Amino acid sequence: MTSRPTSRAERRRRTETRILDAARRLFAEVGYDRATIRAIAAAADADPGLVMRYFGSKDKLFARVSGFEREEWVSGPPERAAEQLLAALERKLAEEPADALAALRSMFTHPDAAGDVRAAMVSRQQQAAQHLVDDEAELRAGLIGALTIGTVIGRHLLHLDGLRDAPPERVTALLRRTFHDLACGPVQPDAGHGTGRAEPRTSR
Repeated sequence: MTSRPTSRAERRRRTETRILDAARRLFAEVGYDRATIRAIAAAADADPGLVMRYFGSKDKLFARVSGFEREEWVSGPPERAAEQLLAALERKLAEEPADALAALRSMFTHPDAAGDVRAAMVSRQQQAAQHLVDDEAELRAGLIGALTIGTVIGRHLLHLDGLRDAPPERVTALLRRTFHDLACGPVQPDAGHGTGRAEPRTSR
């Protein structure tokens, strides 16, 4: 059985997908400055002129592939929010988040990348803060965000010893108490059982 000829629109769609995949990979691996249009075209097996015709400029191509993938918002009380944030971190450790890494590697040399990272983090922080203990909720959410982004950078960009090869579930196991303390309130001594969690003053 012979296959039908590929339409022009389908060929264009496949070429665009190859270019986007190549750009996402190169921006994540080498950053904005070193990921040239020529290098992206070569990685996508396409002509540099075709890349420019489809996407207009390197800036516009970068905007298409950089940033943070959309994640589900956290919900519920602080304890559940902490577990959801840990699960999100575990997913980022298990598979390299290429879109996010493209922005992270480029943010120190490309203003748009820095803006994308900040906007994504602020949006995430503000939403998460609504589900943490009321006492300094924004600060708590910001610290969880800083721990998350720092762990992702340490594993995927800096390749820190230990962190680079650790099972994602082991990393989140070690961070679980910290995430819960930030989300729910500090651990207080319990006279009868060593340590126990203090009740948060209020939760949303």
